Amino acid sequence: MRRKQIQNITITALFAGISIILYFYVKFPLPFFPPFLEINFSMLPAILIGYIAGPFYGSIVVIIRFLVKLGITHTAGVGEIADLLIGISTVLVTSLIYYFKKSKKGAILSLFIGAIVWIATATIFNWLLLVPTYVKLYFNNDLDKFISVLSMIPSVNEKNYMQKYLLFAVVPFNALLSSIVCIVTFFVYKPLSRLIKEDNQDKKRTPKIQSSIKNDKDNNIEIDVKIKKD
Repeated sequence: MRRKQIQNITITALFAGISIILYFYVKFPLPFFPPFLEINFSMLPAILIGYIAGPFYGSIVVIIRFLVKLGITHTAGVGEIADLLIGISTVLVTSLIYYFKKSKKGAILSLFIGAIVWIATATIFNWLLLVPTYVKLYFNNDLDKFISVLSMIPSVNEKNYMQKYLLFAVVPFNALLSSIVCIVTFFVYKPLSRLIKEDNQDKKRTPKIQSSIKNDKDNNIEIDVKIKKD
């Protein structure tokens, strides 16, 4: 049991580091979305760990990523809090469903529902928290400046900017991102899980082999002693 816990902590620390690297160094905007929406794959390690070690460890990866990002925030922590809640919601849903239904169908179901939760949570937080905060912090409450950044969205104006932004940017952006992450998770999880299990089994075999060698040596000593006595 203790060996398993140590292994889970080690893997979680490793994947938390990968998540942070992916967030800071592997991200890019897309021309058909506002420039501040950037594709990044930092949720991938969190979902994978949720599958391998359970929802607690998956959530830990999200929390570590949040704490690192919070130290260099440009949104007074608002964007980081939204990422935290989106991440934990997605990881909990995917890992809990898969925990109770460990099969290919269970994996597909968990990822499908996880993607829906991801999109819904992102939409709600953009509507209630992120957009009002960005308009206030970055655009001095000047809606015209904010709307100019949304120029790729058709017929956007002061009256409909929120609905248009959510419908033409937030929903499709998060649908695309969550789909990519979930598809990669589906194909990567099983090989990764097998690799970790094989490594764990190898470590368990080693003490048994050493113990067997020790017993053989002890037996040989006893035989030698008997021969000398005879």
